[in-house]
Amino acid sequence: MMRVLLPTDFSENAFHAISYAAKFFENSTCIFYLVHTYTPPVYRVDYAMGSPGELGLPDEFRYLAEEQLENTRKRIKKAFDNPKHSYLTHAAFNRLEDEILDVVQKENIDLVIMGTQGATGAKEILFGSNTVHVMNKSNVPVIAIPADYGLHAPERILFPTDFEIDFDRANLDFLLQFAKLGHSKVYVLHVSAPQGPSEDQENNRARMEGMMLEQNHEFFNLPDQGLIEAINAFQQEHAIDLIAMVRNKHSFMERLFVEPIIKNMGLHSSIPFMVLPYNL
Repeated sequence: MMRVLLPTDFSENAFHAISYAAKFFENSTCIFYLVHTYTPPVYRVDYAMGSPGELGLPDEFRYLAEEQLENTRKRIKKAFDNPKHSYLTHAAFNRLEDEILDVVQKENIDLVIMGTQGATGAKEILFGSNTVHVMNKSNVPVIAIPADYGLHAPERILFPTDFEIDFDRANLDFLLQFAKLGHSKVYVLHVSAPQGPSEDQENNRARMEGMMLEQNHEFFNLPDQGLIEAINAFQQEHAIDLIAMVRNKHSFMERLFVEPIIKNMGLHSSIPFMVLPYNL
């Protein structure tokens, strides 16, 4: 059984990501956790001291959040009436990324799926701040879904890698499981350095090839060039439906969120983006 956490701020973008999850896993038994966090616009004394409920005080923010979560649950159930799926709702007074980490641990979550932008997200921004924080901290895979992306499984998944990570620690099994469910082909993209691959890189590539024997895949080794340019060109040439990358320290994933060059990566705002955690 798959356990999927679906954060929502009750925007249409968030509901679209929820719909993507329901559609993608339509043939799988799943428990979906609809999670919303709230922060009162002005901290009252009861919030400073603890939960209002603990003090016997009404918590209108929680009541409103729970009502909206229930409305979202009914809406998704109506749109995708699937007996294989069940939906649980969870509201909390907390920061979103912190609550997600807590729920992931307590409920043994397998995957987080969320929209790239929230209710007030500007289209020119690559990812919303909540999405970035969750991607940077989550110890389970995270998929960000653009608001205008269709509700269809990805036929072609792009996996850029420098082969400098141990794939036993990169939860590659999840990527392959995801690809199998979507009947997807995985394109492994490597941009060669001028000095050629190191022994560790060769070993990691061999390990990855062994793990992908039963997966429809293809390896591409491109000559030395800018990685962003390579990804953009490859995505356009092969009509990629999802990009998956591993988040590990000092990796391209880390630079992706801190360098101004992200403004040139328009591809990420139009197709889903998966981040796989790296377990040290």
